[in-house]
Amino acid sequence: MKVLVTGGSGFIGSHVCEHFASLGNAVVAYDNLSRSSLLLKKEGKSATSNWDFLKTLRHIKTIRGSTLDYSKLKSVMEDVDAIVHTAAQTAVTTSLTDPRTDFNTNLLGTFNVLEAARNSKTNPCIVFCSTNKVYGENVNSVPIVGKKKRYAYEDPKFRGISESFSIDQSKHTPYGCSKLGADLYVQDYAHTYGMKTAVFRMSCIYGPRQFGVEDQGWLAWFVIANLTGQQVTIYGDGKQVRDALFVEDLVRAFEAFIASGTKGGVYNIGGGSKNTISILELVDMIESLSRKKFKIAHGNWRSGDQKVYISDIGKAMAELEWGPRVGVEKGVGRLYEWVQDNMTLFKESNQ
Repeated sequence: MKVLVTGGSGFIGSHVCEHFASLGNAVVAYDNLSRSSLLLKKEGKSATSNWDFLKTLRHIKTIRGSTLDYSKLKSVMEDVDAIVHTAAQTAVTTSLTDPRTDFNTNLLGTFNVLEAARNSKTNPCIVFCSTNKVYGENVNSVPIVGKKKRYAYEDPKFRGISESFSIDQSKHTPYGCSKLGADLYVQDYAHTYGMKTAVFRMSCIYGPRQFGVEDQGWLAWFVIANLTGQQVTIYGDGKQVRDALFVEDLVRAFEAFIASGTKGGVYNIGGGSKNTISILELVDMIESLSRKKFKIAHGNWRSGDQKVYISDIGKAMAELEWGPRVGVEKGVGRLYEWVQDNMTLFKESNQ
């Protein structure tokens, strides 16, 4: 099988490339390398770390290009069997200050992927990385209760947000809108053109090779900040809860859909109700590992924030015969070890 991974140098994309290449598949990593440099806000080895890593692996071809370049995208897609579309603008805050770039990258870029696939000879299947932000602030309508260090659903039997949860009449932020628009296009290309497509509405994905910053990749950002002595800001009260999914478990879900007989589907993908963590609980976990106290500032709640988001992953578990294997405590431990082993990639607070 030949697999194209858009955004191949990103955190998720690099793991997708590594996984499918390790199985002997031919992999094309396609990336314009713009996001890593933008988020890291500095030059140096860390900006291209994942890209350089991919170049050391067998069965992977790296191509620098943008999903907005339709001609180039079409040329690299001529003979692929599967596409994992991870390329995106991923920060809510960036979408608020630069909605046009967010729109072009997330919606037009995804449209180009779909059109290139539709017009290819191999009719590849597509997995699209969507987000829980497509539900917008509707998720805040689910009754919750406050506990000492986390929020929780008022109904203890409520397993989380399902795929049928409303996406309408809700504040989404430009990021949520661009991802939702792309999400719907991916669904419709399955219905209209008979293509095999999947929408993965993902929750908090984390793991090694994640260069988290405040705006995106919060689990990794907190680990990095603690180990490098940087200050973190907790917006709101820190009791916000997310279900967290270790990146290797996500990649197995991609593989499960590609190998499945289903022609199309929408799946909420995350750690589910058994793998949840709040910001305050993460702070405690990291301080226990490092024996170093955080430097913490506090800020107001941010636009589009959700007090509790937990994915109901029942559909994915049933249809894809998949489920998380790495618990949050073990996963955070592995992320912590990776950051600790690669401190030269991170900027020390006193530099």
